[in-house]
Amino acid sequence: MTAATTAEAPKRNSRELLVVGASSLGAMFEWYDFFLYGSLAAYIGRHFFSNVNETTGFIFALAAFASGFIVRPLGALVFGRVGDIVGRKNTFLVTMGVMGLSTFVVGLLPGYDAIGIAAPIILVGLRLLQGLAIGGEYGGAAIYVAEHARADRRGLNTSWIQTTAAYGLLLSLAIIMGARATIAPDQFAAWGWRIPFLLSIILLAVSIWIRMKLNESPVFQKMKSEMATSKAPYVESFLKWPNLKIVLIALLGCVAGQAVTFYTGTFYVLFFLERLVKVDPFTTNLIMAAVLVIGSPIYVFFGWLSDRMGRKRIIMAGLLLAALTYFPAFKAMTAAANPGLAHAQATVPVAVYANKADCSFQFDLIGRNKFEARACDVVKAYLARESVNYETKPREAGAPVRLEIGDQMLVAPDAAAMDAKERAAAIDAFRAQIRGALTAVGYPEKADPRSVDTPRIIAIALWLMLVTTMCYGPMAAMLVELFPARIRYTSMSAPYHIGNGWFGGLMPTTAFAITAATGDIYAGLWYPVIIAAMSFVIGLLFLPETRGRPVEHV
Repeated sequence: MTAATTAEAPKRNSRELLVVGASSLGAMFEWYDFFLYGSLAAYIGRHFFSNVNETTGFIFALAAFASGFIVRPLGALVFGRVGDIVGRKNTFLVTMGVMGLSTFVVGLLPGYDAIGIAAPIILVGLRLLQGLAIGGEYGGAAIYVAEHARADRRGLNTSWIQTTAAYGLLLSLAIIMGARATIAPDQFAAWGWRIPFLLSIILLAVSIWIRMKLNESPVFQKMKSEMATSKAPYVESFLKWPNLKIVLIALLGCVAGQAVTFYTGTFYVLFFLERLVKVDPFTTNLIMAAVLVIGSPIYVFFGWLSDRMGRKRIIMAGLLLAALTYFPAFKAMTAAANPGLAHAQATVPVAVYANKADCSFQFDLIGRNKFEARACDVVKAYLARESVNYETKPREAGAPVRLEIGDQMLVAPDAAAMDAKERAAAIDAFRAQIRGALTAVGYPEKADPRSVDTPRIIAIALWLMLVTTMCYGPMAAMLVELFPARIRYTSMSAPYHIGNGWFGGLMPTTAFAITAATGDIYAGLWYPVIIAAMSFVIGLLFLPETRGRPVEHV
């Protein structure tokens, strides 16, 4: 090694740290913005959607949902093309600015009571901008870091981008919990929920200031100087079979499985502990925060390991472990968090007697359907939310729905034949009957804080996080290495956001629908298990190993 090379090494390492730090901080900030809406959805709905009629409210809620998941692939296409033609740095500066300003404006936006129907319309517009922006951020950050990194450090450096979703969620939880702890509950409900949105302007300013210090990716600069950039990224990415084949393999053999493991190991754990196992929300958030703090560095470990033993085998191992261990892990979590519930599920038989044609498949895309039109739906939706395992037994058409809990038999009211006010009263009374019967046989209304085994829950959740990090840690490096530089932004962003926006984003909704349909609170896990298994098989057969590939090829 020459003296000049030795002298250059500290500068190169310093530039590398700046690139990784700036890209990761910006990406974490965008995930923070994105998660705030989900965490504070109840307060946002109260201020912006509560006074609109039911049909309009449904449309607004659907649009807000769409921005979070369905619109992300569109953002990937829009900003992917810009990134392949204009450049990496300027594109993710734009996406960060759009995301940050949209979030800040939500904190200032007057509610329905102040400006009427304009409030939900503006809110949905801001959410659509957020969905588009996050569709362009991940690809830009991952590519920018990878195209700056040495080949033997590409997995390590890009793995920091993979930690940003977890740290963004952690940051949003921390600021929300801090705001809750410092002001009264009624003040938080009235205006305190705006604090995390307003604070985002500080994060935006810091992130843009740091990113402005960066130069364009050397790979893109070289392509630009040689006039080798793509003039038609969409055509080259999706209308030419050799590249489209890699896009499909990346989606089905890697990203779809990674997406369901991420949502299962983070959001579904939160949902499962709070909604299904009945642990109080504050304890659930503390548990999840501890898991994120302890587990997030593992993303970096597996990124580093992929530089030594390859990307594919680590991702495939994570997918296989997910498929094999999700069921026992979540059953163990129930026993640790709410042993009374676990005992009741195992010992108390519950059966719903209903005609199959009178029961819906309760897939509720945006969480606004109460499933109260038919008696069978009322019963099954309530049992699913109370985490009751039940068996469905046939009845003749037209016969009233019956519910058997232990040795008690309840008859559901025919709500469809009542007017709205009478129906609501009858359903409330019947739910109270069900709750009384469940309590009598040992089904707890909520987890007893004295019986919650927090260390054991954290250990189980850390296992789920480990599986997630195996799939996600090396993935950015693999996606960058799969595609040629001239169409890389477009080609890799599309499968990533289709996988995470659709396959991953629909995980909680689909899992609940399966639970309600089958009468088994664990049956919803078949969704991530089947998708992880599918990606394992397709990836094992068709996904190439990419470690060592040059990222300069056009």
